[in-house]
Amino acid sequence: MEPADALREIARLLERERASRYRAKAFRTAADAYEALPADAQRDLVRIGAAPGIGASTLAVIRDVLAGETPSYLRDLEGTVAPVKRSALTAKLRGDLHAHTDWSDGTTSIQEMADAARALGHEYLAITDHSPRLRVARGLTAERLRAQMPIVRAAGGDGLHMLAGIEVDILDDGALDQEDSLLGELDIVVASAHSKLRMPAGPMTKRFVAAVANPRVNVLGHVTGQLVQGERGTRPRSEFDARAVFEACAEHGVAVEINSRPERTDPPDELVVLALEIGCLFSIDSDAHAPGQLPLLDHGAERAERLGVPAERIVTTWGLERLRRWAG
Repeated sequence: MEPADALREIARLLERERASRYRAKAFRTAADAYEALPADAQRDLVRIGAAPGIGASTLAVIRDVLAGETPSYLRDLEGTVAPVKRSALTAKLRGDLHAHTDWSDGTTSIQEMADAARALGHEYLAITDHSPRLRVARGLTAERLRAQMPIVRAAGGDGLHMLAGIEVDILDDGALDQEDSLLGELDIVVASAHSKLRMPAGPMTKRFVAAVANPRVNVLGHVTGQLVQGERGTRPRSEFDARAVFEACAEHGVAVEINSRPERTDPPDELVVLALEIGCLFSIDSDAHAPGQLPLLDHGAERAERLGVPAERIVTTWGLERLRRWAG
């Protein structure tokens, strides 16, 4: 193992456990900084004890690797990360339709997300950064989204197809927070609510039904907005007529997202069962904000399998060409 490999593995494990984004980013930054050093500077680093982008914790990892030892930081982290509970359905997943980069509130580049998806054996990955109204997440203006699209598509290769997409905010009246013509140029549109989540049930139902009736929408993201654990605390689910919303999804061919982030567990089990009964399609997505979070698909697949969702109803088990035909 090279020092940069150890640093990136630590970052990946921190990301998978949804640790502070700044901790994980520090290890990725140190890996890049180390690789950018000339060979003689790499050799002298232990003696000098400092370099831009490399702090005490990351230097200790480098020292351990150069001494031929497994870094204690990595060893301790591997001992605390919960084992992955894999399901048979995990192996049937072909890709992921919801992931973020440092163009909005993700932590790494488009290329780093693509490389991680390729390493997992994905056939496709959609980059779905946020839309303009979500300023706290550096949502993409129309100009920035247009600039991003060719970069996303160019990041594919070696069996991975990169899809240009967006997680577009559902506005209060059900309209979408991006130019309609631009949405039509994208490969995937995930529509989610991020504001006024405590809206009364009647208006919230109309809001969701209007959004999924929009022909640009492919996936309804984390529909209840709930948080059940994690550093952001907890948040109750939004109130709406789930049957009416899921019937609209079934009518318009919009997939209900099974969000794989453990802190969301969204939709709750009983709503997944209701959507299944109504005849909805599903999309198991990671909602990854860092490369180490892409394997969170395991959590969504385990839930879907446990609740009896058949693989053929999950669009992320479909091959690329079938997925493209469905997405329009």
